[in-house]
Amino acid sequence: MAAKTPPKEPKVIGQRRLVPVSRTALLAAAVALLFFASVLLGSYTVTIPDFFTIVANHLTGGPKIPGASFIVMEDKLPRAVIGTMIGTAFGLAGALFQTMLRNPLASPDVIGISSGASAAAVVAIVVFGASGGAVSAAALAGALAVAGLIYAISSGGAGRGDAAGNRLVLAGVGIAAALQAVVSFLMTRADIRTAADVLVWLNGSLNSANWDRAGILFLALAVLVPAVGAIAGPLRVLELGDDAAAGLGVRVNAARVAVVVIAVALAAVATAAAGPVSFVAFLAGPIARRVTGKASMPASALVGALIVLAADYFAANLAPLLLDGTVLPVGVVTGALGAPFLLWLLVTANRKDA
Repeated sequence: MAAKTPPKEPKVIGQRRLVPVSRTALLAAAVALLFFASVLLGSYTVTIPDFFTIVANHLTGGPKIPGASFIVMEDKLPRAVIGTMIGTAFGLAGALFQTMLRNPLASPDVIGISSGASAAAVVAIVVFGASGGAVSAAALAGALAVAGLIYAISSGGAGRGDAAGNRLVLAGVGIAAALQAVVSFLMTRADIRTAADVLVWLNGSLNSANWDRAGILFLALAVLVPAVGAIAGPLRVLELGDDAAAGLGVRVNAARVAVVVIAVALAAVATAAAGPVSFVAFLAGPIARRVTGKASMPASALVGALIVLAADYFAANLAPLLLDGTVLPVGVVTGALGAPFLLWLLVTANRKDA
């Protein structure tokens, strides 16, 4: 028998041992750096001392810096905060679906959850003239309703909670196509101004970010993120297969339903806050898996936040320089990233199967 290779000792420099830094920690550092870059840099720059002065004065009621205080506290900071939170929510939602179903295509974008939110929001805007919080509430209700319909269809309507991944994906794709037709019909019936507002929302945008939305989203994540931690253990067992999970004492049907409910709620609250920012949930899990070498919920959440922050920085600050002043919705940039990644994923899967 070949002798086992002893584990590598940390490198020693002088009298100090260098402990390897985890890749998840590096992702967290990248998110923090990009968060502050989004607030401090861009078309309007703010120095670090001024930033802390502005925040401290805002919290204590101190004097404001003309112009800078408004830009930081009412535009840049809430935009970065909401971008980080929706990226986290989409990243976790996509990772939950993909891990449970063992299918990289099983993300809210692909299986119709985002389409349900979009269709409900468009109906609220075009038919009922809704705006603000009412549109977000309609999007949340639409996402939950479509998720229930997709799950019922894919599980054969028996309520057993044992829907196969392929059936769920196919059911979601079919329903998403039908909902897209509904959205297109309503867009043709709307006046030009309403259609323009709907189009911005459908692409996913952080332009309407404010502290009210940030507060609601924070409260939702304060409940849902711990729920993800609670379901993580049974989810890892579910990856072994239903029979093995049942043999290990996991209530398979209840665990699957819990994962679906949590994942749908995460995608729904994120969509309600900023619109269906496409492909974030789809991209976060596979990228996190390639960075860390394994499926990781924290890494997926961080990659989701990183994607949204990077895409929004490009859309708000760099795109106007390249497109003669045009500011893009963040969803346009993430969509441009997601389409080639999907093609690459399909090509690599075909090579593995060959």
